Amino acid sequence: MTKTALITGASRGLGHALALTLAPTHHIIAVGKTTGALEELDDQIKALGGSATLAPMDIRVEAAMQTLCRGIHDRWSGLDIWAHTAIHAAPLAPAAMIDAKDMSKSVAGNVTATATLITYIAPLLGTEGTAMFFDDPQAGMPFYGSYGATKAAQIALARSWQAETGRTGPRVHIATPAPMPTATRARFHPGEDRSPLADPMAEAERIVTALAP
Repeated sequence: MTKTALITGASRGLGHALALTLAPTHHIIAVGKTTGALEELDDQIKALGGSATLAPMDIRVEAAMQTLCRGIHDRWSGLDIWAHTAIHAAPLAPAAMIDAKDMSKSVAGNVTATATLITYIAPLLGTEGTAMFFDDPQAGMPFYGSYGATKAAQIALARSWQAETGRTGPRVHIATPAPMPTATRARFHPGEDRSPLADPMAEAERIVTALAP
């Protein structure tokens, strides 16, 4: 039976790297908002001898996620892996000057969408699947108000799910990747020397290796 891996946030960065890392052993279901980036990923996966299904969708749109998960159920009956790398990175700002629209988008993308996806994807993972979340502990740091608070809330959801499923499954794995030269980090640290940062492919391989029993 074909193993399947759903990557939410597969267009670039760690999600892109995880898709390539898992492609030799899993059919990749790649979710992202940028169609061109997903098509480039598809070409790279095919070059590795793998296969992918592209889903250019916004995870904040509940109806789209319902359609996606129903399609996964109908075609493959379930999932082996879900890696949730999608994130809304609002501009850094003092807590007293956070833009209301930025905060609303952060809550919708990082908290509400995550809670909705857990609800829909848990039945697809069953008792044997694995869900992966990725911590970025910036909560309480200067200027990280909207991102730090909503990312921390996302991970709190994941930790609750992890505690609830420890005996029954699915397995919920929470990793803390090393800083990488991603587009998200570039928004927060423009002009920094990116040479010391970790390679996303190396981080993806490290994270996937850690999933082994």
